[in-house]
Amino acid sequence: MQFLWKWVDELVGKGLEIDIILKLIFYASARFIPLALPIAMLIASLMTLGSLGEKHELAALKSSGIPFKRTLFPLLLFTIVISYSSFLYSNYVLPVANLKNGTLLYDIQKKKPAINIREGEFYNEIDGYTIKVERKESQSNKLFGILIYDHTTDQSNDKVIIAESGEMHISQDEKFLELTLYNGYSYVEVYGKERQKNFPHQRINFEKNIIRFDLKKFGLKRSDESIYKNHYSMMSVNQLNNSIDSLNTKLKERKQHFSEGFTDKFNYNLENIKDSTIVEKSKRSETEILDFAINKVRSNKAIQKSNADDLRYRKSIINRHKIEWHRKFSLAFACIVLFIIGASLGSIIRKGGFGIPILVSIILFIIYHVISMMGEKAVKELSMLPYEGMWLANLVFLPFSIFLLYKASTDSSLLDFSYYKQTILSVFRKS
Repeated sequence: MQFLWKWVDELVGKGLEIDIILKLIFYASARFIPLALPIAMLIASLMTLGSLGEKHELAALKSSGIPFKRTLFPLLLFTIVISYSSFLYSNYVLPVANLKNGTLLYDIQKKKPAINIREGEFYNEIDGYTIKVERKESQSNKLFGILIYDHTTDQSNDKVIIAESGEMHISQDEKFLELTLYNGYSYVEVYGKERQKNFPHQRINFEKNIIRFDLKKFGLKRSDESIYKNHYSMMSVNQLNNSIDSLNTKLKERKQHFSEGFTDKFNYNLENIKDSTIVEKSKRSETEILDFAINKVRSNKAIQKSNADDLRYRKSIINRHKIEWHRKFSLAFACIVLFIIGASLGSIIRKGGFGIPILVSIILFIIYHVISMMGEKAVKELSMLPYEGMWLANLVFLPFSIFLLYKASTDSSLLDFSYYKQTILSVFRKS
């Protein structure tokens, strides 16, 4: 459903073959199997044990001397097999599915490059440009009512291009994305050497204008699958371990190089300055020394910020690799945790079928998924360690599962709605 909500408006009825759409849906479905298995175990265990409790079969087992934990033991073994299968799927099958899905999406984007641009919305995925179109025809890649803000120069947003129509296509060498504009004009601000409050501008009319975007800036690569294999979502555990080690080594080298280079910049000796424009050899005034010191501080501050951003980016890439590494294990372990919760709740609620069990399962899994997303987002923002964020949902639900298992083993009426109903009715009858 997540895939369909995102892509169905752009894919259906846009000239794509049915088999291409079916392949995309198949690969997208394959990607969500590790996420679907935990909720499947939750629903199945809740419905099964709830049905057994509703028919008093659990009570019969307990009365014959078989405790609830012993009843769950063979089901738990089956759940462990499912959990291990989930890990194997995430480790070996899921990277291939992600690879096929990413490659196929790229081929569609290359065939119809205007597919990412939405009508009436600003599109800023191309570095240095912001594009807005009023209407588009995805089958022909034609755009209408085009507005482009060009901020590729040092003066930033100093050029605006407006055109009645245009079309997008990939160049023959597949290195550039070409946007051909028809019947338009552009406004360009003219900057002089002196600072002015009001700058003159030029208006240039054109019947045809071609703008070329580098596909690297557009965020697209060639559809060779070997290139995509270096992406963290398309790696197995061993590949992720090797990639993480390599990235950590490069991060350490980058830190050491920056530390050594930046320390040398503070070893400033006034006698070694040879730039006559900054400090004269014959006379070094206090103002010149202060100006030089201020410029030096500003330069060092800019270097620090640049390196800090670079180090933060490198750490975020490492964290994304670790997220995928921990996800393979955490989702597999979630099958066991949610099975225990579902089985315990089923025994306590004693309701089978598709009513209350489905409702309870959906609520619990939404809570689990939200906590998991919050942890993953915190890891991406470098505010939590990868193992903390990716295992946060399991750490929250594990004590809850143990508590419910204890209550189910002791025949608690914690979530028995008929018990609460009878209690409320008895209160009203007494009153």
